[in-house]
Amino acid sequence: MKPVIGVIPLFDEERDSIWMLPGYMEGIRMAGGLPIILPLKAVGDEIARIMEVCSGFLFTGGQDVNPALYGAEKKPACGKASHDRDTLEKEIFARALKADKPVFGICRGIQLINVLCGGTLYQDLPTEYKGTKAVDHHMKPPYDVPCHQVEILADTPLGELTDEMTVSVNSYHHQAVKELAQGLKPMAVSEDGLVEALYMPGKKFVQAVQWHPEFIYESDENARKLFQAFVKACGE
Repeated sequence: MKPVIGVIPLFDEERDSIWMLPGYMEGIRMAGGLPIILPLKAVGDEIARIMEVCSGFLFTGGQDVNPALYGAEKKPACGKASHDRDTLEKEIFARALKADKPVFGICRGIQLINVLCGGTLYQDLPTEYKGTKAVDHHMKPPYDVPCHQVEILADTPLGELTDEMTVSVNSYHHQAVKELAQGLKPMAVSEDGLVEALYMPGKKFVQAVQWHPEFIYESDENARKLFQAFVKACGE
């Protein structure tokens, strides 16, 4: 039986609607899972039922994380946050950790997981971060082509998955992990020194990447492997 995987919805404030990029759903389906889009404002018993139905959770990209969640003042270049998303993901993540259910984060997902575990973020890379090398973290379309490389760290789940020291990735973000939370470990680092992937040791599967496998899984083997590893963990 295919594992049911809850996918955090994207939210369009201007249209007051939830939506979804097909790649999140199809990446999971390709890997053998059954994705369902979660209700944005689920509470209480609804979330309890979600936890019963879902074997794992995909934390998608989207709005900037509210700086209040990591004890910071909002800076001018920080985008508008979604209170409903922050609230839903905080509750889902806490319950998933307690039940040891797999969680996979993409883009905003890596940032939020780091924050919920006690870490901090760069609110805007162009104005806050000067790396050792110029790297384009905010590529223009098309998004299914690589724009920079990341170094894969040995003796990590990602290192075991790829068997490569460097991989080429696509990239579309202006926020990033600043201080890595205690209890999390890096799995990949960008050419300019940013944490590009992380995991939580001791859990069945809590992993996240800063790049976008949902745009490149059809042509990129490593992107497919990420979805496959997540779905496999959800089915165990």
